[in-house]
Amino acid sequence: MAEILFLVHRAPWPPDRGDRIRSWHMFEALAKLAPVHVAALADGEADAALARAKMTPLCKSLAIEVRKESRPLALAQAVLNGEPVSNRLFRNAALKRHVDALIGQGGITHIVAFSGQMAQYMPARFDGPVLMDFVDVDSAKFGTYAEQDKRQPLNWVHRREARTLGAYEAEVARRVDASLFVSEAEAALFRSRSGLGADRVRAVENGIDTDRFDPATALEVVGTGDGPLAVFTGQMDYRPNIDAVRWFAADILPLIRTRHPSARFAIVGRAPTAEVDALAALPGVTVTGEVPDVRPWLGAADAVVAPLLLARGVQNKLLEAMAMARPVAASAAAATGIDAVPGEHLLVADGTDAMAEAVCQLFDDRAAAAAMGRAARARMIARYGWDARMAPLGELLGLPG
Repeated sequence: MAEILFLVHRAPWPPDRGDRIRSWHMFEALAKLAPVHVAALADGEADAALARAKMTPLCKSLAIEVRKESRPLALAQAVLNGEPVSNRLFRNAALKRHVDALIGQGGITHIVAFSGQMAQYMPARFDGPVLMDFVDVDSAKFGTYAEQDKRQPLNWVHRREARTLGAYEAEVARRVDASLFVSEAEAALFRSRSGLGADRVRAVENGIDTDRFDPATALEVVGTGDGPLAVFTGQMDYRPNIDAVRWFAADILPLIRTRHPSARFAIVGRAPTAEVDALAALPGVTVTGEVPDVRPWLGAADAVVAPLLLARGVQNKLLEAMAMARPVAASAAAATGIDAVPGEHLLVADGTDAMAEAVCQLFDDRAAAAAMGRAARARMIARYGWDARMAPLGELLGLPG
Protein backbone atom coordinates (compact mmCIF):
# COMPACT_ATOMS: atom_id res chain seq x y z
CA MET A 1 0.00 0.00 0.00
CA ALA A 2 1.27 3.47 -0.89
CA GLU A 3 2.26 5.88 1.87
CA ILE A 4 3.56 9.40 1.19
CA LEU A 5 6.11 11.34 3.22
CA PHE A 6 5.48 15.08 2.92
CA LEU A 7 8.45 17.22 4.00
CA VAL A 8 7.50 20.88 4.42
CA HIS A 9 9.51 23.85 5.66
CA ARG A 10 6.57 25.49 7.46
CA ALA A 11 3.68 23.47 8.85
CA PRO A 12 0.88 24.08 6.33
CA TRP A 13 -1.81 25.12 8.79
CA PRO A 14 -3.08 27.81 8.99
CA PRO A 15 -2.87 28.66 5.27
CA ASP A 16 -2.48 32.37 5.94
CA ARG A 17 0.59 33.20 3.83
CA GLY A 18 1.67 32.34 0.32
CA ASP A 19 3.87 29.32 1.03
CA ARG A 20 1.42 27.77 3.49
CA ILE A 21 -1.52 28.29 1.13
CA ARG A 22 0.26 26.23 -1.53
CA SER A 23 1.56 23.58 0.87
CA TRP A 24 -1.87 23.16 2.51
CA HIS A 25 -3.58 22.51 -0.81
CA MET A 26 -0.76 20.20 -1.81
CA PHE A 27 -1.24 18.28 1.43
CA GLU A 28 -4.97 17.99 0.77
CA ALA A 29 -4.30 16.72 -2.76
CA LEU A 30 -1.75 14.16 -1.53
CA ALA A 31 -4.12 12.93 1.19
CA LYS A 32 -6.64 12.03 -1.50
CA LEU A 33 -4.03 9.79 -3.14
CA ALA A 34 -2.65 7.87 -0.14
CA PRO A 35 -2.05 8.14 3.63
CA VAL A 36 0.38 10.99 4.33
CA HIS A 37 3.13 11.27 6.93
CA VAL A 38 3.98 14.94 7.50
CA ALA A 39 7.38 16.09 8.79
CA ALA A 40 7.48 19.86 9.15
CA LEU A 41 9.10 22.81 10.82
CA ALA A 42 7.32 25.75 12.45
CA ASP A 43 8.45 29.30 13.17
CA GLY A 44 7.18 29.21 16.76
CA GLU A 45 5.35 27.15 19.37
CA ALA A 46 2.03 28.87 18.62
CA ASP A 47 2.24 27.97 14.93
CA ALA A 48 3.19 24.40 15.81
CA ALA A 49 0.25 24.03 18.21
CA LEU A 50 -2.27 25.30 15.64
CA ALA A 51 -0.93 22.93 13.00
CA ARG A 52 -0.93 19.92 15.35
CA ALA A 53 -4.54 20.55 16.41
CA LYS A 54 -5.75 20.74 12.82
CA MET A 55 -3.57 18.19 11.07
CA THR A 56 -3.15 15.30 13.53
CA PRO A 57 -6.49 13.66 12.62
CA LEU A 58 -5.71 14.07 8.91
CA CYS A 59 -2.27 12.45 8.83
CA LYS A 60 -0.92 8.94 9.09
CA SER A 61 1.72 10.54 11.32
CA LEU A 62 2.73 14.11 12.11
CA ALA A 63 6.01 15.52 13.41
CA ILE A 64 6.51 19.28 13.81
CA GLU A 65 9.67 20.80 15.26
CA VAL A 66 10.11 24.48 16.06
CA ARG A 67 12.86 26.18 14.10
CA LYS A 68 15.31 28.00 16.38
CA GLU A 69 18.41 28.63 14.28
CA SER A 70 19.48 32.29 14.39
CA ARG A 71 20.36 33.99 11.13
CA PRO A 72 23.86 35.21 12.18
CA LEU A 73 24.77 31.74 13.48
CA ALA A 74 23.37 30.09 10.36
CA LEU A 75 25.45 32.42 8.18
CA ALA A 76 28.63 31.65 10.11
CA GLN A 77 28.05 27.89 9.97
CA ALA A 78 27.12 28.00 6.29
CA VAL A 79 30.29 29.88 5.39
CA LEU A 80 32.43 27.46 7.39
CA ASN A 81 30.79 24.46 5.72
CA GLY A 82 30.48 25.88 2.21
CA GLU A 83 26.71 25.46 2.05
CA PRO A 84 23.66 27.71 1.52
CA VAL A 85 22.51 29.76 4.50
CA SER A 86 18.94 28.77 3.61
CA ASN A 87 19.71 25.14 4.45
CA ARG A 88 21.22 25.97 7.81
CA LEU A 89 18.21 28.08 8.77
CA PHE A 90 15.92 25.09 8.26
CA ARG A 91 18.14 22.37 9.72
CA ASN A 92 16.77 20.54 12.75
CA ALA A 93 18.45 17.49 14.21
CA ALA A 94 15.29 16.14 15.88
CA LEU A 95 13.30 16.31 12.65
CA LYS A 96 16.13 14.64 10.73
CA ARG A 97 16.21 11.76 13.24
CA HIS A 98 12.44 11.37 12.95
CA VAL A 99 12.54 11.30 9.15
CA ASP A 100 15.40 8.80 9.07
CA ALA A 101 13.59 6.51 11.51
CA LEU A 102 10.32 6.76 9.59
CA ILE A 103 11.95 5.88 6.28
CA GLY A 104 13.94 3.12 7.98
CA GLN A 105 10.70 1.40 8.98
CA GLY A 106 10.08 0.67 5.31
CA GLY A 107 6.50 1.84 4.90
CA ILE A 108 7.18 5.04 2.93
CA THR A 109 6.70 4.50 -0.81
CA HIS A 110 6.70 8.11 -2.10
CA ILE A 111 8.36 11.36 -0.98
CA VAL A 112 7.25 14.92 -1.72
CA ALA A 113 9.43 17.76 -0.42
CA PHE A 114 8.09 21.30 -0.32
CA SER A 115 10.65 24.13 -0.62
CA GLY A 116 14.28 23.50 -1.46
CA GLN A 117 15.43 23.69 2.17
CA MET A 118 13.68 20.37 2.84
CA ALA A 119 15.76 18.46 0.31
CA GLN A 120 18.38 18.01 3.04
CA TYR A 121 15.96 15.66 4.84
CA MET A 122 15.58 13.32 1.86
CA PRO A 123 17.57 10.07 1.95
CA ALA A 124 20.52 9.76 -0.41
CA ARG A 125 18.92 6.65 -1.88
CA PHE A 126 15.24 5.89 -2.12
CA ASP A 127 13.51 3.33 -4.31
CA GLY A 128 10.20 5.13 -4.83
CA PRO A 129 9.20 8.33 -6.67
CA VAL A 130 10.50 11.61 -5.24
CA LEU A 131 9.08 15.03 -6.11
CA MET A 132 10.78 18.30 -5.16
CA ASP A 133 8.51 21.34 -5.14
CA PHE A 134 10.96 24.22 -5.23
CA VAL A 135 8.02 26.63 -5.72
CA ASP A 136 10.34 29.44 -6.90
CA VAL A 137 13.94 29.61 -8.06
CA ASP A 138 15.17 30.96 -4.72
CA SER A 139 18.76 31.36 -5.92
CA ALA A 140 17.54 33.83 -8.56
CA LYS A 141 15.85 35.84 -5.82
CA PHE A 142 19.14 36.25 -3.97
CA GLY A 143 20.83 37.22 -7.22
CA THR A 144 18.29 40.01 -7.61
CA TYR A 145 18.85 41.09 -4.01
CA ALA A 146 22.56 41.42 -4.79
CA GLU A 147 21.84 43.53 -7.87
CA GLN A 148 19.53 45.84 -5.93
CA ASP A 149 21.59 46.27 -2.77
CA LYS A 150 25.29 47.07 -3.18
CA ARG A 151 25.85 47.66 0.53
CA GLN A 152 28.44 45.44 2.18
CA PRO A 153 28.38 42.90 3.70
CA LEU A 154 24.78 42.30 2.45
CA ASN A 155 25.82 42.32 -1.19
CA TRP A 156 28.47 39.67 -0.52
CA VAL A 157 26.00 37.54 1.47
CA HIS A 158 23.39 37.70 -1.29
CA ARG A 159 25.90 36.93 -4.06
CA ARG A 160 27.25 33.98 -2.11
CA GLU A 161 23.75 32.63 -1.42
CA ALA A 162 22.77 32.97 -5.08
CA ARG A 163 25.84 30.95 -6.08
CA THR A 164 25.78 28.23 -3.43
CA LEU A 165 22.01 27.81 -3.41
CA GLY A 166 21.90 27.69 -7.21
CA ALA A 167 24.43 24.85 -7.26
CA TYR A 168 22.50 23.02 -4.54
CA GLU A 169 19.16 23.40 -6.36
CA ALA A 170 20.63 21.92 -9.54
CA GLU A 171 22.21 19.01 -7.63
CA VAL A 172 18.91 18.21 -5.93
CA ALA A 173 16.99 18.41 -9.20
CA ARG A 174 19.31 15.83 -10.77
CA ARG A 175 18.53 13.39 -7.92
CA VAL A 176 14.73 13.57 -7.90
CA ASP A 177 12.19 12.31 -10.39
CA ALA A 178 10.64 15.72 -11.02
CA SER A 179 11.13 19.30 -9.86
CA LEU A 180 8.05 21.50 -9.59
CA PHE A 181 7.68 25.26 -9.85
CA VAL A 182 4.77 27.59 -9.35
CA SER A 183 4.76 29.00 -12.88
CA GLU A 184 6.01 28.14 -16.33
CA ALA A 185 8.28 31.20 -16.18
CA GLU A 186 10.00 29.86 -13.05
CA ALA A 187 10.22 26.37 -14.56
CA ALA A 188 11.75 27.71 -17.77
CA LEU A 189 14.29 29.73 -15.79
CA PHE A 190 15.30 26.64 -13.85
CA ARG A 191 15.58 24.53 -16.99
CA SER A 192 17.98 27.10 -18.44
CA ARG A 193 20.08 27.07 -15.27
CA SER A 194 20.08 23.34 -14.56
CA GLY A 195 20.21 21.96 -18.09
CA LEU A 196 17.29 19.65 -17.31
CA GLY A 197 14.40 19.26 -19.73
CA ALA A 198 10.65 19.67 -19.48
CA ASP A 199 10.30 15.98 -18.59
CA ARG A 200 12.14 16.67 -15.30
CA VAL A 201 11.11 20.27 -14.57
CA ARG A 202 7.39 21.01 -14.49
CA ALA A 203 5.08 23.90 -13.63
CA VAL A 204 2.32 23.14 -11.13
CA GLU A 205 0.56 26.43 -10.63
CA ASN A 206 -1.13 27.90 -7.59
CA GLY A 207 -4.89 28.08 -7.40
CA ILE A 208 -7.48 30.00 -5.44
CA ASP A 209 -10.51 28.94 -3.40
CA THR A 210 -13.14 30.99 -5.21
CA ASP A 211 -15.87 29.85 -2.79
CA ARG A 212 -13.98 31.33 0.14
CA PHE A 213 -12.78 34.39 -1.75
CA ASP A 214 -16.23 35.39 -2.96
CA PRO A 215 -17.38 39.03 -2.97
CA ALA A 216 -20.94 37.87 -2.16
CA THR A 217 -19.81 36.65 1.29
CA ALA A 218 -21.03 38.74 4.22
CA LEU A 219 -17.91 40.15 5.90
CA GLU A 220 -16.96 42.48 8.72
CA VAL A 221 -16.95 46.15 7.79
CA VAL A 222 -13.42 47.57 7.85
CA GLY A 223 -11.50 50.41 6.27
CA THR A 224 -14.25 52.98 6.47
CA GLY A 225 -13.30 56.55 5.64
CA ASP A 226 -13.93 59.45 3.31
CA GLY A 227 -11.39 58.80 0.58
CA PRO A 228 -10.79 55.97 -1.90
CA LEU A 229 -8.82 53.09 -0.40
CA ALA A 230 -5.84 51.22 -1.85
CA VAL A 231 -4.92 47.98 -0.07
CA PHE A 232 -1.78 45.85 0.00
CA THR A 233 -1.83 42.42 1.67
CA GLY A 234 1.13 40.25 2.58
CA GLN A 235 3.61 38.99 5.14
CA MET A 236 5.10 42.24 6.35
CA ASP A 237 8.50 41.02 7.52
CA TYR A 238 9.29 39.82 3.98
CA ARG A 239 11.78 42.11 2.25
CA PRO A 240 10.06 42.43 -1.16
CA ASN A 241 6.78 43.33 0.58
CA ILE A 242 8.52 45.87 2.80
CA ASP A 243 10.16 47.52 -0.20
CA ALA A 244 6.85 47.57 -2.08
CA VAL A 245 4.79 49.28 0.63
CA ARG A 246 7.56 51.74 1.45
CA TRP A 247 7.71 52.77 -2.20
CA PHE A 248 3.94 53.07 -2.48
CA ALA A 249 3.47 54.98 0.78
CA ALA A 250 6.40 57.36 0.36
CA ASP A 251 6.43 58.01 -3.40
CA ILE A 252 3.29 56.77 -5.16
CA LEU A 253 0.56 57.74 -2.68
CA PRO A 254 1.58 61.43 -2.59
CA LEU A 255 1.13 61.57 -6.39
CA ILE A 256 -2.28 59.93 -6.10
CA ARG A 257 -3.29 62.45 -3.42
CA THR A 258 -2.63 65.36 -5.78
CA ARG A 259 -5.72 64.14 -7.68
CA HIS A 260 -7.53 62.42 -4.81
CA PRO A 261 -6.51 64.40 -1.69
CA SER A 262 -8.30 62.03 0.69
CA ALA A 263 -6.91 58.81 -0.84
CA ARG A 264 -5.87 56.21 1.72
CA PHE A 265 -3.49 53.25 1.78
CA ALA A 266 -3.87 50.23 4.09
CA ILE A 267 -0.97 47.84 4.65
CA VAL A 268 -2.57 44.60 5.81
CA GLY A 269 -0.48 41.70 7.04
CA ARG A 270 1.19 39.97 9.93
CA ALA A 271 4.55 40.75 11.55
CA PRO A 272 5.13 44.31 10.28
CA THR A 273 8.69 45.42 10.93
CA ALA A 274 9.50 48.71 12.64
CA GLU A 275 10.20 50.09 9.17
CA VAL A 276 6.66 49.21 8.08
CA ASP A 277 5.05 50.45 11.30
CA ALA A 278 6.77 53.81 10.79
CA LEU A 279 4.89 54.29 7.51
CA ALA A 280 1.69 54.86 9.51
CA ALA A 281 3.02 58.33 10.30
CA LEU A 282 2.62 59.31 6.63
CA PRO A 283 -0.61 61.02 5.54
CA GLY A 284 -3.34 58.55 4.59
CA VAL A 285 -1.40 55.40 5.58
CA THR A 286 -2.74 52.69 7.92
CA VAL A 287 -0.74 49.68 9.11
CA THR A 288 -3.12 47.05 10.47
CA GLY A 289 -0.70 44.36 11.56
CA GLU A 290 -2.05 40.81 11.62
CA VAL A 291 -5.77 40.49 10.91
CA PRO A 292 -7.92 37.37 11.41
CA ASP A 293 -9.14 37.51 7.82
CA VAL A 294 -7.87 39.53 4.85
CA ARG A 295 -11.14 39.25 2.96
CA PRO A 296 -12.86 42.22 4.65
CA TRP A 297 -9.94 44.44 3.68
CA LEU A 298 -9.97 43.17 0.13
CA GLY A 299 -13.70 43.76 -0.01
CA ALA A 300 -13.24 47.32 1.26
CA ALA A 301 -10.57 48.18 -1.31
CA ASP A 302 -11.27 50.49 -4.20
CA ALA A 303 -8.00 49.18 -5.62
CA VAL A 304 -5.69 46.38 -4.53
CA VAL A 305 -2.09 47.26 -5.27
CA ALA A 306 0.99 45.08 -5.70
CA PRO A 307 3.92 47.39 -6.52
CA LEU A 308 6.49 44.64 -6.05
CA LEU A 309 9.97 45.36 -7.38
CA LEU A 310 10.95 41.72 -6.85
CA ALA A 311 8.48 38.86 -7.19
CA ARG A 312 8.96 35.18 -7.89
CA GLY A 313 6.31 32.79 -9.14
CA VAL A 314 2.60 33.53 -8.78
CA GLN A 315 1.44 36.06 -6.21
CA ASN A 316 -1.37 34.59 -4.09
CA LYS A 317 -2.28 38.10 -2.97
CA LEU A 318 -3.30 38.91 -6.53
CA LEU A 319 -5.27 35.69 -7.03
CA GLU A 320 -7.17 36.44 -3.81
CA ALA A 321 -7.91 40.04 -4.79
CA MET A 322 -9.05 39.05 -8.27
CA ALA A 323 -11.25 36.26 -6.93
CA MET A 324 -12.86 38.89 -4.69
CA ALA A 325 -13.62 40.89 -7.87
CA ARG A 326 -11.39 43.75 -6.83
CA PRO A 327 -9.65 45.93 -9.42
CA VAL A 328 -5.90 45.39 -9.22
CA ALA A 329 -2.91 47.58 -10.11
CA ALA A 330 0.29 45.53 -10.14
CA SER A 331 3.88 45.84 -11.24
CA ALA A 332 4.98 43.67 -14.15
CA ALA A 333 7.03 41.57 -11.72
CA ALA A 334 3.98 40.91 -9.53
CA ALA A 335 1.75 40.07 -12.51
CA THR A 336 4.23 37.64 -14.08
CA GLY A 337 2.92 34.09 -14.08
CA ILE A 338 -0.75 35.03 -13.71
CA ASP A 339 -2.80 33.97 -16.71
CA ALA A 340 -4.72 37.20 -17.14
CA VAL A 341 -4.92 39.96 -19.75
CA PRO A 342 -3.56 43.40 -18.75
CA GLY A 343 -6.19 46.04 -19.28
CA GLU A 344 -9.01 43.48 -19.10
CA HIS A 345 -8.45 41.59 -15.83
CA LEU A 346 -5.96 43.92 -14.11
CA LEU A 347 -3.76 46.94 -14.73
CA VAL A 348 0.00 46.46 -15.03
CA ALA A 349 2.26 49.45 -14.43
CA ASP A 350 5.95 49.95 -13.71
CA GLY A 351 7.52 53.07 -12.26
CA THR A 352 6.24 55.62 -9.77
CA ASP A 353 4.30 57.78 -12.22
CA ALA A 354 2.77 54.82 -14.06
CA MET A 355 1.63 53.10 -10.87
CA ALA A 356 0.10 56.31 -9.55
CA GLU A 357 -1.71 56.82 -12.85
CA ALA A 358 -3.05 53.25 -12.83
CA VAL A 359 -4.48 53.62 -9.33
CA CYS A 360 -5.97 57.01 -10.19
CA GLN A 361 -7.57 55.43 -13.25
CA LEU A 362 -9.31 52.92 -10.98
CA PHE A 363 -10.34 55.64 -8.54
CA ASP A 364 -11.58 57.94 -11.34
CA ASP A 365 -13.88 55.46 -13.08
CA ARG A 366 -15.54 53.25 -10.50
CA ALA A 367 -17.85 51.60 -13.07
CA ALA A 368 -14.92 50.53 -15.25
CA ALA A 369 -13.00 49.38 -12.16
CA ALA A 370 -15.95 47.27 -11.03
CA ALA A 371 -16.25 45.72 -14.50
CA MET A 372 -12.55 44.85 -14.40
CA GLY A 373 -13.06 43.24 -11.01
CA ARG A 374 -15.93 41.11 -12.30
CA ALA A 375 -13.84 40.03 -15.29
CA ALA A 376 -10.98 39.15 -12.93
CA ARG A 377 -13.21 36.93 -10.79
CA ALA A 378 -14.57 35.16 -13.85
CA ARG A 379 -10.98 34.51 -14.94
CA MET A 380 -10.08 33.07 -11.54
CA ILE A 381 -13.07 30.72 -11.56
CA ALA A 382 -12.28 29.51 -15.07
CA ARG A 383 -8.54 29.10 -14.64
CA TYR A 384 -7.43 28.66 -11.04
CA GLY A 385 -9.40 26.02 -9.12
CA TRP A 386 -7.09 24.21 -6.66
CA ASP A 387 -8.25 20.71 -7.61
CA ALA A 388 -7.31 21.34 -11.23
CA ARG A 389 -3.97 22.90 -10.31
CA MET A 390 -2.92 19.99 -8.06
CA ALA A 391 -4.21 17.25 -10.37
CA PRO A 392 -0.75 16.53 -11.91
CA LEU A 393 0.55 15.23 -8.58
CA GLY A 394 -1.15 11.87 -8.99
CA GLU A 395 0.33 11.37 -12.44
CA LEU A 396 3.79 12.42 -11.32
CA LEU A 397 3.70 10.04 -8.35
CA GLY A 398 2.18 7.20 -10.35
CA LEU A 399 -0.84 7.09 -8.03
CA PRO A 400 -4.45 6.91 -9.27
CA GLY A 401 -6.56 9.90 -8.28
